[in-house]
Parts: sequence; C-alpha cells; structure tokens
Amino acid sequence: MTSKAAAETVATATPTGDVQGIMGKLKGFRKRISDGDLGSVPVVVGVILIWGVFQTLNPRFLSSGNLVNLALQSAAVGTIALGVVLVLLLGQIDLSIGSISGLSAAVLAVTFVLHQWPLGVSIAFALVIGTGIGALYGFLFTRFGVPSFVITLAGLLGLLGVQLWVLGNLGSINLPFDSWVVQFAQQMFLPAWLSYVLSVVAAGLYFGSRFLSSRRREAAGLSSTSIVEISIKAGLLLAVLVFGCRHLNTGRGIGVMFVTFVALVVLFNYLLTRTTWGRSIYAVGGNVEAARRAGIHVNRVYISVFMVATTLAALGGLFAAARLAAANQASGGGDTNLTAIAAAVIGGTSLFGGRGSAWSALLGIIVIMSISSGLTLLNLDSSVRYMVTGVVLLLAVIVDSLSRRSRASHGRA
Repeated sequence: MTSKAAAETVATATPTGDVQGIMGKLKGFRKRISDGDLGSVPVVVGVILIWGVFQTLNPRFLSSGNLVNLALQSAAVGTIALGVVLVLLLGQIDLSIGSISGLSAAVLAVTFVLHQWPLGVSIAFALVIGTGIGALYGFLFTRFGVPSFVITLAGLLGLLGVQLWVLGNLGSINLPFDSWVVQFAQQMFLPAWLSYVLSVVAAGLYFGSRFLSSRRREAAGLSSTSIVEISIKAGLLLAVLVFGCRHLNTGRGIGVMFVTFVALVVLFNYLLTRTTWGRSIYAVGGNVEAARRAGIHVNRVYISVFMVATTLAALGGLFAAARLAAANQASGGGDTNLTAIAAAVIGGTSLFGGRGSAWSALLGIIVIMSISSGLTLLNLDSSVRYMVTGVVLLLAVIVDSLSRRSRASHGRA
C-alpha cells in the first residue's frame, strides 16, 4: 500500500475523515442545487409550508379524519397523474386522460349493472379498452407523425362522445354499495398491525436497495454511501412511516385504495430506474435522435408508454367511479384532465421531457388535494382553489424552466 493510500485509509477511519465526508456531501448537495438539480426538494418544502399554513388557520386540517379523506381522494386522480408522468418524460402530452377515465367508469357501470357481467370481467374489459386507446395513439404518432397534442385533443372530444353514447339516456348509473369494487374504495382499510408491518418492510427494502447499490458502486471504484448514512436514512423513513400510521390509525386508518396507488408508484419507480424500458424512456425524452442512434427502438418506447398511460387513466376512472359508487356523464370531466397534468408537473416532472420520477405523481397530487382540502375547511369558494392551484402550477413550471436553464449554462461552461 502506498503512503498516499494509507493516509486516505487513516483519514476515512478517523472522526476527522467522517467530518470531511459529511462536508463533502454537503458541498455536493449545494453543487447539485446550484446546477439546477433540485429534485423533489421544492415539492417537499411546499407540502410542509402548505400543511403548516392550513393547520395554523384550521386545527382540523391535520386531524386523522381529514388526512384519511385526503388520501382516498388522491388515489384516483393520482393514478391518472402517474400515467401523465410517463408521457411527459417523453416530452409528449395526453389531453384525453379525463375522457378515458370517464369512459372506463361508464363501461364498468353499464356492463356490471345493466348487463350483469361478472365484476372482474367488467373491470378487465374497461382496462383493455384503455390499453387499446393508447395503442391507437402510439400508432398514429409513430406512423403518421401527428403531434400528440392533436391526437389526444381529438381523443378528448371523441371519447367524451363515446362515453355519452355508452351511458345512453340513463345519464347516471349507481354501483351497488355491497359490491366489492365500492367496498374497496370506501370501506376497506388496513388493520393497524398490518400498516406497521408494511412500514417496517418499506424501510427494510429501502435499506437493502441502497446498500446493494452502494456495494455495486464501491466494486466499480465509484463513490458510495456509507452504511451508517444508509442506516440513518432508513431509520428516519421508518420513524416517519410509523408516526404517520399511528396518527391515521386513530381514525379510520389507511385506505386500501390509497395503498394500491402508492404500490403503483413504487412499481413504476422501479421500472423507470431499474429496467431497460425505464432507462429508454429517459433517453428518448432527453434526446430522441441520440437515443435512436444508440440503438433504442424509439417507436416501441412511444407506443408502450401511451398504452401504459391510457391504461392507468382507465384504472383511475374505475377508482373514481368506485369512490362515488356511480358513473355518469360528468365522470372524468370537470378539472380531472388539468388536475392530473398539474399534479405531474407540480410534483417535479419536466414539461420538456427526460426529467422526473414516479414519485412526482404522489407528491403533486398531495399538494393539489391539500390545497383543496384546506380551502374547503376554511369555507372558501372553489374559485379560490382554482386560482391558488394555478399559481402553484405556474411556480412549478418557473422552477423547472430556471433549473433547466441553469443546467444548460453549466453544461456550456
């Protein structure tokens, strides 16, 4: 061992080395911020500020009952927003997600209630229709080069007409309250013990994932995270999860539908970060021509993402119908489209493509639903909610644009 290597070994094994390591990480964090790599920091800070303000104005905001309702309300549109995240990562847009969700709700109600199909068959049929719509979008986009804005705008109008045609003269169809799908959305909550078990499992999986990643980087000769730091982060995550479960369990508990939404976020986060498909999405969204020259089947990526996004929109429509125990002409209408897109952008997904994560859907929808819930508790008109949400969306886009400009300037430097 050389004297230099020995000195480095001693330095890292002493308290001074630990301090230097911590200082190095702080410098690295400051550098990422200065380079425009903000990550989820603005969103997390925004959630803390929003919750703090509304809790100050109305102490019921952070009550277990209100947070349980907030979580359940987030699941349907959040699932739709998850599909929007995938499309935005490609630098594209889908304006028809609301109409797709409304159509899937209508298909579920008509086939299950009027035609007496088995519930599972009705759900599967609605999801298959959503997937088929995405395949059609992908075909039109890759075969004829029609902009996704135009394709999905046409889909918004056309599918709205199909939804009205499917519902017919009835206009509204109620789902049986004793059906499994309604019970799933309204009455199913995790037992308290299971919520704590899942918290421990989640923290354990986080520790295992980060530990294995650190070992792989160390074996490759790259900088890695110490096991102490990983343990501290996993411990903090466990503490937050256990505290949250304890608070929510003082009320009705954690809704199974919300847990399903979070599970979808975790699944797609894995797919985006750990699979070839996910890395291809980031590559295409970052620079489509470079991705094509690297051997990525760009058209396949576009088609697959549109199919997955529209399937998630259909699933979100089923969640919404189950939550309301009904499907009607207004299903998927109103602000569903804009709320889902706004959630993805507010959560940190770039409108310019190539940057964002599955967690954007969860963070963004929590921000929007928190604003809606807080203003409702303050007895303010819905017009205020739209204005506040619009301001938050504009701020998110401004932050995205500034960080993108900062990265570009550092790249040129």
